[in-house]
Amino acid sequence: MSQPRATGMGSIPLEGRTAFRVWAPNAERVAVTGSFNDWSTDRDVLERDGGGHWYGEVEGAGPGDEYRYVITTNGEQFHRIDPRARAVTNSVGNGIIYNPNAFDWEGDSFTIPNHGELVIYETHIGSFVAEEGDPGDISTMASRLGYLKRLGINAIELMPVAEFAGDYSWGYNPAHPFTVESSYGGPDHLKKFVREAHKQGIAVILDVVLNHFGPSDLSLWRFDGYSENGKGGIYFYQDHRSQTPWGDTRPDYGREEVRQYCRDNARMWIEEYHMDGLRFDATLYIRTVSGIGTEIPDGWALMRDINTAIRSEWPSRILIAEDLKNDPALTSTDGAAFNAQWDAGFVHTLRALVTTPDDAARSMQALAGIAVAQGDPWGRVIYSESHDEVANGKLRVPQEIDGANPSGWPAQKRATLATAIALTSPGIPMLFQGQEFLEDEWFRDSVPLDWERAEAFRDIVRLVRDLVVLRRNLTGTTAGLAGPHTALVHLDDAAKTIAWLRSTDSEPVAVVVNASTDARDVTIGVPRPGRWAVRFNSDASTYSSLFGGHTTLDVDAANTPLNGQPASANISVGPYTLVVLSPADA
Repeated sequence: MSQPRATGMGSIPLEGRTAFRVWAPNAERVAVTGSFNDWSTDRDVLERDGGGHWYGEVEGAGPGDEYRYVITTNGEQFHRIDPRARAVTNSVGNGIIYNPNAFDWEGDSFTIPNHGELVIYETHIGSFVAEEGDPGDISTMASRLGYLKRLGINAIELMPVAEFAGDYSWGYNPAHPFTVESSYGGPDHLKKFVREAHKQGIAVILDVVLNHFGPSDLSLWRFDGYSENGKGGIYFYQDHRSQTPWGDTRPDYGREEVRQYCRDNARMWIEEYHMDGLRFDATLYIRTVSGIGTEIPDGWALMRDINTAIRSEWPSRILIAEDLKNDPALTSTDGAAFNAQWDAGFVHTLRALVTTPDDAARSMQALAGIAVAQGDPWGRVIYSESHDEVANGKLRVPQEIDGANPSGWPAQKRATLATAIALTSPGIPMLFQGQEFLEDEWFRDSVPLDWERAEAFRDIVRLVRDLVVLRRNLTGTTAGLAGPHTALVHLDDAAKTIAWLRSTDSEPVAVVVNASTDARDVTIGVPRPGRWAVRFNSDASTYSSLFGGHTTLDVDAANTPLNGQPASANISVGPYTLVVLSPADA
């Protein structure tokens, strides 16, 4: 009796042999060639398997062997890397048979913290820890997990790791979507990184790119030789919908085999790599053709299909959209069903606030609009720096504040003010690599972080760490910073001061901001009288030798109602400073 055919796609290692299944609906013939058959193009021919698929099993082929498909269409022969390859020699090399179930996870059972408790650190493997002229790798990055744990963050967001052309890239040009970049170390190195991050209590979120593929080194392009209108063939739209800002390579979301390809890709990162969440790049170009105008209903449906399936099977995982239009449908279960989306309005408003040189031009009303936002507080990711905001010649915050002296007092004060606002406002806060030590070089995939600054600005690093500790309530005194409620309790646009309350149902925290160059006395409404303790003061001289160390003392709130609160307190706040207070008995 013949054995049943293996399930799955791509190369499927079995006992003593490997099964191969590939979708090539226009092919006349498909064979697999590799190191196991001396690269013969006719020894191991696959059979038709229904629905345009081809299948065969090759005795003696196993993990580590290299291979390609040889596809014949209209008498022409095409040598293609497997679209489902889990490993490749390089972006234009060969696929490698890989057993996705062989890795030892050492009992990994990590669960990502509740989304409201997350503090995310966005990073790029190729530049996080590398030497000049070195593309970096995952293993070297893993050596800094202890540093990140000490910083206090509990989630890392990796920029894309799918195989791309060459050795240097941001990663948003996936040539082989199912493969971990070979120069980074390949699949097992990524799994080791996730396993070790989990041991440190750190979740790992991965950027994925489904709005386009490639466009270079793209084996998917006219994969089985077929195309229409000069377009990319079976994996891509064959009309105007193929066009994206990054190439003519938008996947055909309306074709079931392509939809399944995208669904399986997203599922793979969760299931095989134990990722704790996914961040979808440029969802605007999944749901529309050009960012405005023509919608792509199939794109909406694809995102919803992927997200509802993941939310059902792995409900703790986080799914984040980078759409930058703040469309509420992105986080609606009837829309795209993401948990959260990057808030472009927050970052643009915040950066304008701290980079404007003239105090009079700072708008406290605008700050109130982002820091006291209503709605789901965990439906947005908030930040002052991301890879998009500090690349392609766009400056890091300290450099934008004072290009002549990005390490001087104005740059240090206002850059840390921006970080503090992001870590105390409602939302899921995110830092970008090096932000914590005032990195002033704009992001490039070939320029490593200047880690000497981590020591030179170790006190600023401690400022950020102290904020993260408070945001996560690791001292047990600031639970309100992760609470669902926010209320504006002071705003003075002339004095450039503002204050808001963050709270659970019973644990309030007051955040007071002075966005002017002069110290201010600020009277705010608070929900209870009695002693309020200062938990953080960004002007403390222990954070920088340039800081003034303005004295901000614990205060006794009086039974005097103010701004909708039953009590009030007066706080003295230093220049360009954020202060956090909570009840002394917290």
